[in-house]
Amino acid sequence: MINREILNLLRRYKTGEIQEKTIIAKLKNLSFESLGFAKIDHHRAIRKGFPEVIFCEGKTSVQVAKISRKIVDNRNNLLATRATPDNYEEVKKVIPGAVYNEIGRVITYELKKQKRSSKKIIVIVSAGTSDIPIAEEAAVTAYMMGNRVEKVFDVGIAGIHRLLNYMDMLNRASVVIVVAGMEGALASVIGGLIDKPVIAVPTSVGYGASFNGIAALLGMLNSCAAGITVVNIDNGFGAGFAASLILKA
Repeated sequence: MINREILNLLRRYKTGEIQEKTIIAKLKNLSFESLGFAKIDHHRAIRKGFPEVIFCEGKTSVQVAKISRKIVDNRNNLLATRATPDNYEEVKKVIPGAVYNEIGRVITYELKKQKRSSKKIIVIVSAGTSDIPIAEEAAVTAYMMGNRVEKVFDVGIAGIHRLLNYMDMLNRASVVIVVAGMEGALASVIGGLIDKPVIAVPTSVGYGASFNGIAALLGMLNSCAAGITVVNIDNGFGAGFAASLILKA
């Protein structure tokens, strides 16, 4: 429930369309709603501008479905990350219109269509094809938060000419999210070429000495290109959310 819906609820009560017990029941769950195994933060949409997001790992499919249904019942869009096909099948039983991005492992349901700016663009760049799942997670997150998103995949520094072919797009971007494993050098390259915020996402892609993303994380943190912000390993969701907050500000 967001501010305009609260105002609409109060107006309907004022005009006598709904009774006092109805408005009390609606407002009772404004802060959070307990399901026993989960306490759903319905107030988050007001505080953060976007409702609570479900992190599916560690939850059963039934739990994911029940939380999803409550979020949508509260008239919020649904975003569930790190979801499995089994999670999706269970969610689809209670929300038939839910969509599953199999590559990014994200379940979405857009209850309220959003108007996306034609001028402000978040560009998602992946160094390699193996980084695409995390890039897709970032892209879906940014899109669900009301942004226009463009994607460029497999343009890592092993063939830098591929990246240079997309400089016009990078320069048009409002924010660029760079997703890279191995040594994570692509973020430094892009950060040194454009004057826009760059959010770097290290991935766990790479051979043994990459240490499941730690090498990329440290490389990005030590970048000599100014203006690069780094999120946690494989955290495409965090990058998409941060980029959205930057544009909102």
